[in-house]
Amino acid sequence: MRIFAIGRNYAEHIKELNNERPDEPVIFTKPDTAILRSNAPFYYPDFSKDIHHEVELVLRICKEGKNIEEKFAHKYYDSIGVGIDFTARDLQQKAKDKGLPWDIAKGFNGSAPISDKFIPVGEFRNLKDINFSLQIDGVVKQQGNTSLMLFSFDYIIAYLSRFFTLRAGDLIFTGTPKGVGPVVVGNRLSAYIEDEKLLEFDVK
Repeated sequence: MRIFAIGRNYAEHIKELNNERPDEPVIFTKPDTAILRSNAPFYYPDFSKDIHHEVELVLRICKEGKNIEEKFAHKYYDSIGVGIDFTARDLQQKAKDKGLPWDIAKGFNGSAPISDKFIPVGEFRNLKDINFSLQIDGVVKQQGNTSLMLFSFDYIIAYLSRFFTLRAGDLIFTGTPKGVGPVVVGNRLSAYIEDEKLLEFDVK
């Protein structure tokens, strides 16, 4: 099982970080050791002083495929969950300033909490109109809707499959909306798809 992630997929998030709007999806990966399940706590690492939350919808791949045409991409994922792409922003900025990869800023242990529950795609009325959000200590910090994505689920699947063979069980983080910011020890994070809370955990 692999974790793929899409950067810069919401225009307002691109603006808040002063990044360049991409012509193609920005791809990075996380190792499976990044995953936190079952609402396990996130332990703030000692190598960063600026860990940011990024709430994202997560696709689960249901069968193997490569070079998938966009019109067939919907056949390759069966459910959607929610996750947090934790980012060590200070480490990421340091690497970006030097033109170096930023794997450690995105892929460190515990940097990918995900919901245990994934909702079957058939339960959504419209995959291009899904609301999701993040609350910290009961206060809404991020709100997103898939209608605002620069690259749709199906486009992402087709694009990724040009370079990587996708396999059942692979996860794809699909990008974060505006409102990213730091977390601190003692925070409680709650992530929702529509009005359903699917993920809740503490920062320790």
